[in-house]
Amino acid sequence: MVLASAELVLSPSRVYRALTSQDEIEVWWGSNETYRMREWKADLRPGGVYTVVVTLPDGSRHPASGTFIEVLPPHILSHTRKYNWDHPTLGQQVTTITYLLDPIGIGTRITVRHEGFSGFSEAAYEHADGWERVLGWLDHYIYYNYYFPKGELGA
Repeated sequence: MVLASAELVLSPSRVYRALTSQDEIEVWWGSNETYRMREWKADLRPGGVYTVVVTLPDGSRHPASGTFIEVLPPHILSHTRKYNWDHPTLGQQVTTITYLLDPIGIGTRITVRHEGFSGFSEAAYEHADGWERVLGWLDHYIYYNYYFPKGELGA
């Protein structure tokens, strides 16, 4: 199991929207140096399916999909994930991701719990690094949208 957390300056409902809205996910999730999440489509309800395409800097496309398990806005979102291609360290192993969004003084503590790595220790370490990076992207996105909502970064 992989655990990652961060403290963000916006409310749980605002963070939840950043995690579930196609218009937002495709803006913040990724970088030009690593990968980008594209074509996010989600039926956001228990039993609903989502699909996404992970696009690498070289333009290669790697689809992933899953099923929502628990959808309790704005505090819990849980779903399975499967790479629909042969991931180098995880193959097509189905994993489960749970986001817990707890209100705190400055906004929200997000905790990500990613399970299903039994027998895939290299993949677990890789995904632990990945979640740290993802939460950094989310923090950066939320910070600049909160402090500079019109895209003006100031002097």
